[in-house]
Amino acid sequence: MSSSAPRTLGMVAGLGVGAAVFYYRSLVAAHLELGLAPQILMVHADVRRTMQLAQDRKIDELSSYLVGLLTQLADAGCDIATIPAFSPQVAARQLAQATPLPLIGLVETAVAEVERRGFERIAVFGARVTMETKLFGSLSDRAEVILPEPTSLDFLSETYKRIVEREAATPEEFEGLRALAHRLIEKERLDGILLAGTDWSFVFNPANADFPHVDGARTHIRALMSELTAAR
Repeated sequence: MSSSAPRTLGMVAGLGVGAAVFYYRSLVAAHLELGLAPQILMVHADVRRTMQLAQDRKIDELSSYLVGLLTQLADAGCDIATIPAFSPQVAARQLAQATPLPLIGLVETAVAEVERRGFERIAVFGARVTMETKLFGSLSDRAEVILPEPTSLDFLSETYKRIVEREAATPEEFEGLRALAHRLIEKERLDGILLAGTDWSFVFNPANADFPHVDGARTHIRALMSELTAAR
């Protein structure tokens, strides 16, 4: 394979436009650091439809809708694909069986990083469906997932919604999230926090997340780059 020809990535965008932009910018920057020209195709999903289906646990309908989008990417010539949003991963098992392209899964890469870091007791920060399902049960035999108490769960859910809408967090929201992470780690004796929401990229980064954590989005981007630059 030529050094200027990485594999072509198909991305289901629109499930949080800001998060898709973060992925795009991060992937382009990572390619340029390697002297590569990125090959990225995107298809836009209906975020309202997708999130409603995920919230209502209409898994088969959600999977069918997403497979249709992945098929468009396959027909356009993509080599691999990804869906950079956590909530749709409630249909991950069905997608894995029906996808027309190899999927670089967001949940799978997050779980692998939790294992690599040796985290055995964690809390998940993300959208309500992600937290209530404890990352869709994917960590059930890998780590003990502690669900925050109802008040904290509501705070996390509502704050994350606002961050998705604004593509930013207020200083008060940042401090509230940071304080909650520290409090949970101490009270529940956690090994760390799994940031299971791509829009946390607008809040936390390696410089300001001063608590043990796994950043799901950034971990996923590293995994994508590994696959994209692997020999065919």
